[in-house]
Amino acid sequence: TNYDLNAGRIDETVHPFSTGYYDDVRVTTNYHLDDFSSSFFSVLHEIGHALYDQNMPQKHKYQPVGSYVSDGFHESQSRFIENFIGRSSEFWQYFLPKFKEITGGIFEDVELDPFVRAINRVIPSKIRVEADPVTYSMHVIIRHEIEKDLFAGKISFDDLPQIWNSKMKEYLGVDIDNNAEGLLQDVHWSGGGFSSFPSYAIGNIIDGQLLWKMDQEIPDWRKDMQKGDLNKVIDWLKTKVHQMGNLYDPLELVKKITGEELSTKYYLNYLRKEYSKIYELK
Repeated sequence: TNYDLNAGRIDETVHPFSTGYYDDVRVTTNYHLDDFSSSFFSVLHEIGHALYDQNMPQKHKYQPVGSYVSDGFHESQSRFIENFIGRSSEFWQYFLPKFKEITGGIFEDVELDPFVRAINRVIPSKIRVEADPVTYSMHVIIRHEIEKDLFAGKISFDDLPQIWNSKMKEYLGVDIDNNAEGLLQDVHWSGGGFSSFPSYAIGNIIDGQLLWKMDQEIPDWRKDMQKGDLNKVIDWLKTKVHQMGNLYDPLELVKKITGEELSTKYYLNYLRKEYSKIYELK
């Protein structure tokens, strides 16, 4: 993915995150011995963040204009690598044989199509960072609704566990057994990061529009990915997003890159097309 390990490293922690910028950008993940996908996709997600931070314009280093444009754009870069690349059939067409080699034969009998279908399985989950792309935004909506009501004084702090559990049941149909898998699963609120969750949904929307434009400008990037070559797609993101730094406002940058105002239609079209193909829907 062109993540420069001479200017970064990967370590283990409780909750995946990346930190730093320019010449020192570090990535963390956590591991589940019974599920490779959690750590794998969290690493791809954080690598997406790290690529943005490592490739901001050096000529504006340590200046405001040399920073990233918005949290929404930052999440677009992480989720593009995680989902649009990491969950694609083209990516695994090249990397599945290598994955089989390093996992000691556990996946030796697994074929490409069932594998891709498995990592794209749509099923409601308790944990946001493990959610599939289709249901993921529901996790964001739940958090956003709770934040708004909390700051509006409509709900109290003591009621948060019950409200959280109720919304998870109503929106996703899952039962929460404890606060660790409930409202304490993220580091954002405990670190004062209120109002940050919508940036994940905004990132998804931006991604859909970036993908639409990328398909027009470098239509063969998926064929390259089948051969393990990610250079075109990463270079496109570097040129269009990373190297722009904080020169433009977020909505200005979207229009500069794609020629259109930000719209949800491109992300929705992506979900319909991708998951209709995976689930063989007409």
